[in-house]
Amino acid sequence: MTPAIATECKADRLKQLPPYVFVELDRAKRRLISEGKDVIDLGVGDPDLPTPSHIRERLKTAVDDPSNHRYSFSEGIKPLREAIARWYGRRFHVALDPEMEILPLLGSKEGIAHLPLAVANPGDVVLVPDPCYPPYRSGARFAGAEVVSMPLEEDLQFFPDLGGVSQKAAQRAKLMFLNYPNNPTAAVATEEQFAQAVQLASDYGILVAHDAAYSEIAFDGCQPMSFLQVPDAKTVGVEFHSLSKTYNMTGWRIGWVCGNAGVIAALTQLKTNLDSGIFQAIQWAGIEALEGDQEPMRHAVTTYQARRDALVAGLKSCGWDVPAPKASFYVWARLPNTESSSMAFATRVLERAHLVITPGVGFGSAGEGYVRFSLTMPIERIQEAVRRIQQIL
Repeated sequence: MTPAIATECKADRLKQLPPYVFVELDRAKRRLISEGKDVIDLGVGDPDLPTPSHIRERLKTAVDDPSNHRYSFSEGIKPLREAIARWYGRRFHVALDPEMEILPLLGSKEGIAHLPLAVANPGDVVLVPDPCYPPYRSGARFAGAEVVSMPLEEDLQFFPDLGGVSQKAAQRAKLMFLNYPNNPTAAVATEEQFAQAVQLASDYGILVAHDAAYSEIAFDGCQPMSFLQVPDAKTVGVEFHSLSKTYNMTGWRIGWVCGNAGVIAALTQLKTNLDSGIFQAIQWAGIEALEGDQEPMRHAVTTYQARRDALVAGLKSCGWDVPAPKASFYVWARLPNTESSSMAFATRVLERAHLVITPGVGFGSAGEGYVRFSLTMPIERIQEAVRRIQQIL
């Protein structure tokens, strides 16, 4: 007789995760598609533009080299770490030691989710912005840490009120996540704001982990800065970066973390027990992305800006006053005055307009009252999405 499988097989750590608020939207989206409806998805943050051809060609060449077929090292090949250091020097004028201060990752999400396991103990506090990219919260919970939310409010330009962090939470905090340009709010941080984070971290011995995945997608002359540009930032923090959004390489899974050498060493030790590094051919393609022709990246930014302008102008034309973001490929919009629930509004838009937008509450309770639009659709589809919204507003 075959032994019965336990009906409840989930580990307790999985039970700690908040309910997946998008499940009903996903189900409704699949149903509409199965019924033959033309669904426009402005919910997912996955670039629709192709990876530039010179990066693809470098991968093809590297794949044919047998020396790239074996295990890589968790710390990545030295030429990639050196290319990352040169890129940081050109872009941010930040000096990094390729041996001690850079660690390539299987996409920045992997490193972000694993960082609390490397630096936090059960019962430690992890300070997490709200709303936020969900792995900040889930990674902390998997490490057994206590999540303390830092609300992002519009009147503070969606930067945490660091002075409002309680002394009790700060004293127990081991780690604080920041993310600018921000997902989902698209806010851009200033040097003064980053300096406040460095000061808080220095005062209480907190590690700052800054997620800069969207730093290269910026408009109207805006140039988002690196957290590591702030004096003494490297003594208290690290910065995550990714090739996913900048070079349309989301499926390639390649990113990195850089900064404080002690943190890099801790995460490297963890990763040697979890994975065997990035496929080496992809690392050589990553070098090509960082050091090759940058014109495709500039073209992508121009494309996103045109889409942003079309979406924002279209929403304003139907009476929805939506601010134009300076960076990222998201538009964060306060609900129309007649609406109170982001989930209910997103559901109605999907059912009546066959348009997917993301309810703000899915990023945290402080995201209630907002929805997020992604700009990862051709401008013609965005214009069609606006026409559909006009019909229901």
